[in-house]
Amino acid sequence: MKEKIMDMMQKFSKAMFIPVLILPIAGILIAMGNLFTNARLLEVLPFLDNPVTKGFGTILSGSLVSILVNLGLVFAVGLAVGLANKKKSEAGFIALLGYLVFINAMNGFMDIQGMLIEGNLQGTGQTLVLGVQILDMGVFLGIILGIVTAIVHNRYADKEFNNAFQIYGGSRFVFIVLIPVVTLLAILFTTIWPYFQVGISNLGLMINQSGNFGIFLYGALERLLIPTGLHHLVYTPFLYSELGGVTEVAGEVFEGARNIYFAEIANPDGGLLAPSVIWDARGISKMFGLIGACLAMYHRAKPENKAKAKAILIPAVVTSFIAGVTEPIEFAFMFVAPLLFVVHAGLSGLSMVVLNLLNVRAIGPNGFMDFLLYNVPLGVDRTGWPMYIAVGLLFFAIYYFLFSFLIKAFNYKTIGREDEGGETRLYSKKDYKEKKAKENEPVGDLGIAQMIITALGGDGNIETVTNCYSRLRLTLQNPNIVDEQTLKNETGASGIMRKGNNVQVVYGLQVTKIRKSVDEVLNRQPIEE
Repeated sequence: MKEKIMDMMQKFSKAMFIPVLILPIAGILIAMGNLFTNARLLEVLPFLDNPVTKGFGTILSGSLVSILVNLGLVFAVGLAVGLANKKKSEAGFIALLGYLVFINAMNGFMDIQGMLIEGNLQGTGQTLVLGVQILDMGVFLGIILGIVTAIVHNRYADKEFNNAFQIYGGSRFVFIVLIPVVTLLAILFTTIWPYFQVGISNLGLMINQSGNFGIFLYGALERLLIPTGLHHLVYTPFLYSELGGVTEVAGEVFEGARNIYFAEIANPDGGLLAPSVIWDARGISKMFGLIGACLAMYHRAKPENKAKAKAILIPAVVTSFIAGVTEPIEFAFMFVAPLLFVVHAGLSGLSMVVLNLLNVRAIGPNGFMDFLLYNVPLGVDRTGWPMYIAVGLLFFAIYYFLFSFLIKAFNYKTIGREDEGGETRLYSKKDYKEKKAKENEPVGDLGIAQMIITALGGDGNIETVTNCYSRLRLTLQNPNIVDEQTLKNETGASGIMRKGNNVQVVYGLQVTKIRKSVDEVLNRQPIEE
């Protein structure tokens, strides 16, 4: 039962990537739109002060903000697509239809019960969704409907009928079944959701009242769950639901730290950013702290291994700093020196506390490029972004000296410190190519893919192959025969995790290319994402 629950959580966590990874794109484009209307920038670049560019910026940022106020729909469709086992596009379409049925069913039942409030809805627990007045369920509505749609779809998507009923099979039958399900859910949640609203509000209040301890716990836990792949389940509620705060921006109410921040970007004339934005301040460890850790690992490497350590660490540093992808670095010490990973998690939480104490509201969740686009347009007064960099440099030094001390004190076999013939050393794809070149054997992406397949137990042992942002995710018949050392030493994997029949192999930003090569060698059609 425990493994079954973990399998479901892993699948849910992966499905969350679909909506979650789309939303930062909207935020970046909102920031770009704001650049064309930013008063400070127009003073520096007066040629942008014209109706065409200012109008374009206003339309761009204003139109994308609509995504933030319709997150329920975004998550409903995204999760249905991610959780569907097959016919994913049809699952997304059915989720959209189910969402429309739900909100109108809830509105109708509330009208019958005399629950609809007239006038200003702010603070009443009710809101308008696509112009329909319902209880304010926020992003949870989308999550619930996405899961329900996927369950119904996976069970009935292949249902077919004969004769005159043939046209009602497949996705049409899924929708037929879904209509009474979501209608009953609408009636049920109309009754019970007010109690959930009180609970969520109290939980958010408790976290806010716990102050810096709550912030520390959030930051540390978000990192500690990296090995399980479930860390997305920690930060998503705070970024996109009322747990991360509720704030009115330019007459519109927004829930969640990330949503509030994006809305503030589109409203350059606002005041100091809401304190809830601190929940998205994970960039200190990504842009500064782990770079200090890498420098410590390099300086503690054996002299004869420094060149190789540099070749491995520099790409990982660039990936973490620019794109905010930290797993290649974290898996470099997570298993050979668990204490370092615990220290890293604690420092990540501590960095958020320091930013909160200094009243810094800048964010950098996905690397330096995001940091510039999100914070600079809002200005120093509203974000305090220069202090964010100062805190980052402080934590760079803390990470460096602390990691350097612990590596030496405990003689951890981090990169470049392996014993002769040791197996903890990480190899890059470049290393493997150089090795094969010396042996005069041709190698390429398909060669790497073949080695991965062999290390995973061969074609017959591999049931499914998918990937997320940085991990190759597989379902294997027998995970016990996986050759972890070959995956690490010969294919450049940063880490391998096994949970039941689920195996995750961390490759960083190159994972999509690797997954395509694996599919090609296996001669299988890629599983729809």
